[in-house]
Amino acid sequence: MGRYLPAILLGVAGVAILLGLGVWQLQRLAWKQKVLAEIGAQMLAPPAALPESAGLDPDAARYAPVRVAGRTTGREILVLSGKVDLGPGYEVIAAFETAAGRRILLDRGFVADAARHDPRPAVALSVTGNLHWPRETDSYTPPPDLGENIWFARDVPAMAAALGTEPLMVVVRTAEGDAQGIVAVPVDTSTIPNDHLHYAITWFLLALAWAGMTGLLVWRIRQGRK
Repeated sequence: MGRYLPAILLGVAGVAILLGLGVWQLQRLAWKQKVLAEIGAQMLAPPAALPESAGLDPDAARYAPVRVAGRTTGREILVLSGKVDLGPGYEVIAAFETAAGRRILLDRGFVADAARHDPRPAVALSVTGNLHWPRETDSYTPPPDLGENIWFARDVPAMAAALGTEPLMVVVRTAEGDAQGIVAVPVDTSTIPNDHLHYAITWFLLALAWAGMTGLLVWRIRQGRK
């Protein structure tokens, strides 16, 4: 028994640690599901007036429902995108002037690639939507093709600078007055990562593999004695 003890202890300790990590990820999964439910309820709460951008904390205000009326200016940015049921296309980010004279970004939604060059003149809109500061850019994101007016990710500060607006974006949920063939793509919790179940499964599979390797090691020690 003495020859098996180190292998058994190592095996038990490894399996216990890996199972503990799996259980921890299940606890994180329950926590994340609760957070997503709260965010989902926040997204669909009654909309409020557009807040002032000065001093606004993007993390605290992210997904806040708002209502705003005004008109697009005719200037827009096209962000390369795609939809399963619609194919490749672009997210239309428009400069929007509110009735109070503020200029903000308005994510109007999706247009298919065939509609890229369709005219989208200035139009009056009454919008209900959500504030959003997407985190889509990283060191691998290509710079925008300014000649073709094609961007490869939504970057609120950069888009605001390009269109001359406040660094504030409203993603359209509904838009009264919009008849320009743009499909609204409201924010929802499906874009928020929740990989804890996958992590838990990975830890449990590693625990199973560790137990199997421990059994194999004990078997080899026994074979060596024979």
